[in-house]
Amino acid sequence: MNDLSKDVLIGSLFIAGIWSFISGLFVISTVIFATTSLFSNMAGKAHING
Repeated sequence: MNDLSKDVLIGSLFIAGIWSFISGLFVISTVIFATTSLFSNMAGKAHING
């Protein structure tokens, strides 16, 4: 994945997490925020290492 697709993925997951939190779907929003955090951390480490 290039940087633009990673940024789009992380941004869209973050927006989906906020939307589901506002909608009252707290379990789903927790999973989406965890996934966003995972992808964000992986993207940062891949960028630093290579």
